[in-house]
Amino acid sequence: MAGPTRDFWQERFAANDTPWDRGDASPQLAAWLASGELTPCRILVPGCGGGHEIAVLARGGFDVTALDYAPAAIALTRGRLASANLRATLVQADALEWLPATFFDAIYEQTCLCALHPDQWRIYADRVDAWLAPQGRLYALFMQVMRPGAAEGRVEGPPYHCDVNAMRALFPASRWE
Repeated sequence: MAGPTRDFWQERFAANDTPWDRGDASPQLAAWLASGELTPCRILVPGCGGGHEIAVLARGGFDVTALDYAPAAIALTRGRLASANLRATLVQADALEWLPATFFDAIYEQTCLCALHPDQWRIYADRVDAWLAPQGRLYALFMQVMRPGAAEGRVEGPPYHCDVNAMRALFPASRWE
């Protein structure tokens, strides 16, 4: 299948070549927490990267599982948690193959889907559905990254542009109600 390899991601994180990392958790995550929309539960964060969201969720009393393909990303998250004396379950695995032992009440999707080649998105969407417990909730932020080659029909990334209509097709409201 097309898309970045584990070595690609390992090299990026090991070299601290992560320009998408804003150095803090997403403002939208903070908004969901502040509004009470997202409350402590068993939550999965696939594509956890450097772990900013993991630390915020763990500090907020969530039972967090962080998943990433790259061992270096898991190491960064582990270090971030240790320095703040926080705990989470860290899993280094391929999101397209990983099968957890139990379901999650919520999934926070921000950067995993856009890191996958669009040819892999359907498989990932099916995984997300399988990871969620009945009545589980998906909290998703889909990356909007228009690249110059898009006008010529080229698929460029990562991160890959997550077109709103493509996201509606992958995650229809009827499937996630």
